[in-house]
Amino acid sequence: MIHFVSRLTKQKGVNLTDIGPNYTDGFIQITSEHKTSLENIWQLRGSCITGKVIALKCFECGTRAKLPRIIGGVEATLGRWPWQVSLYYSNRHTCGGTIITSQWVVTAAHCVHNYRLPQVSSWVVYAGIVTRSSAKMAQYTGYAVEKIIYNKKYNPRSHDNDIALMKLLTPLNFSDTIRPICLPQYEHDLPGGTQCWISGWGYTQPDDVLIPATLKEAPVPLISTKTCNSSCMYNGEVTPRMLCAGYTEGKVDACQGDSGGPLVCQIDNVWRLVGVVSWGTGCAEPNHPGVYTKVAEFLGWIYDMIESY
Repeated sequence: MIHFVSRLTKQKGVNLTDIGPNYTDGFIQITSEHKTSLENIWQLRGSCITGKVIALKCFECGTRAKLPRIIGGVEATLGRWPWQVSLYYSNRHTCGGTIITSQWVVTAAHCVHNYRLPQVSSWVVYAGIVTRSSAKMAQYTGYAVEKIIYNKKYNPRSHDNDIALMKLLTPLNFSDTIRPICLPQYEHDLPGGTQCWISGWGYTQPDDVLIPATLKEAPVPLISTKTCNSSCMYNGEVTPRMLCAGYTEGKVDACQGDSGGPLVCQIDNVWRLVGVVSWGTGCAEPNHPGVYTKVAEFLGWIYDMIESY
């Protein structure tokens, strides 16, 4: 018998036309009468007479609390990117990451590839923070990591398949400052020029020695792979599992320390994790935009891992 846990699900009637006018795959009609077997509860139908279908949402993702806006963006305010986490290895900020469920964080494989087992205990995940001075960090309790899984097809030389998952030992408590992001939709390619955002505690100058204490954010437009693979940019190094974002003239880019962090785009009022900070030549150099792992290519892998562990 299927039991729906109403505490976690939100359901509402949705107009069939909102899903797509040409939906012809058939429907399941659920009857409300108490029947004994599952087969009797639902019946297959070729069309939907009422024009209303049920949409189930398991949990709220990709939204943020109503916050005062910052103009010009530089330093992020608390709660503006509630899915952003800082990954500490041996008490140092090493990479960024993104919350996708209460127990799972997405990051880059190159962040964790060199420090795999048995040093899981050396990793700590900090959520719900923007400032990370040592005094501040002493007040926060970090989350211990139970498991690190990096994509087996990850290639350190080409940066292909640069994605990893971290499972936390204890679930996060969601709040205004700690929230999950939505994953992207299957087969939903965003066009070049789409305005997205990156955030992180990475270097603010390519030759910096200091990592900033406060989370930085920047808007970056997506760049089509065709453009990004042209001879004046990356000359064919961008695989179908990567995407580019930034400016051809340089000026704004992710840098060391931002790795593994989110490239997010707001689609229909919902924020989605479109990319993971992966690689680039230099930082903010002309004709060398940032290259990101294309999360949409790894949805099957992500779901498989979360279900298996």
